[in-house]
Amino acid sequence: MRLALLGFPLAHSLSPAMHNAALAAGGLRDWRYEAMPIEPARLAEAVTVLRGGNYAGANVTVPHKEAIIPLLDGLTPVAEAIGAVNTIVARGGAKHPSTTPLRGSAQDASPLRLIGHNTDAAGLLADLYLHNVHISDRPVLILGAGGSARAVVAACAGVGAHVRVAARRREQAEALKTLAPSLAVFDLTVNDLKRAGADCALIINCTPLGMSPNVNASPWFEGAPFPAGAFVYDLVYNPFDTLLTRQARASGLRAATGLGMLVEQGALAFELWTGKTAPRALMRAIAEKRLFTTENTESAE
Repeated sequence: MRLALLGFPLAHSLSPAMHNAALAAGGLRDWRYEAMPIEPARLAEAVTVLRGGNYAGANVTVPHKEAIIPLLDGLTPVAEAIGAVNTIVARGGAKHPSTTPLRGSAQDASPLRLIGHNTDAAGLLADLYLHNVHISDRPVLILGAGGSARAVVAACAGVGAHVRVAARRREQAEALKTLAPSLAVFDLTVNDLKRAGADCALIINCTPLGMSPNVNASPWFEGAPFPAGAFVYDLVYNPFDTLLTRQARASGLRAATGLGMLVEQGALAFELWTGKTAPRALMRAIAEKRLFTTENTESAE
């Protein structure tokens, strides 16, 4: 049985190493997880491949988390509410009991049904809990408004945070109000970051800025002060320390990358595909090892 990661680009993804180690540890030695770099124009082709019967499911990452929805047969209530999918589970022909069918989908034409899930929101909250970050009834600033931001907004609003979003595409940010009606929208500028960041308990980067190989980029402008006492969380997990997390620590704040979220959302997906408990400690160790190996190799070059 096979599993795939759909996204573009995928050269620095840790998911294949992490999931293949988990599959082996679970005794699923005839399973294989593979990266499937897919440009947006070829996304429908990739979904057709998933329907071939050899795949138990897939992960979905940027830039496909929203675009893939019309190509699926149904969504779980969580994925439907968020409006973004990061995990696909292949099911038999019978209707999955907790999914919403998509109008015009291929669900009646194929015995195999592809169901969209979202484990990002739960993965984020689990990792924030481990970092002892509490955001109920407190302001949270989210940078970016794409598919990852949708899950983050839903997660934060769901636990009672007061959500603010700063993004380059204001129209896309305004659309997030369907997830959090009281959400406040700001532009991604120095002046707006100063205003939006004031008194925030948590700042979360949902943009790809700072992701390897563009490690010298950051969504936080030089000259914009961080709010005192805020926790800074960067969904980017490669490199191990991003420019944003270094900026935050230089200002005396606690900060973390999204490696813990990657592991947790991956563990939840693993459990959906296999029905087995995910070996979270092993998945974290493998992800860290792969990340450090990649960084050391690149620095040597």
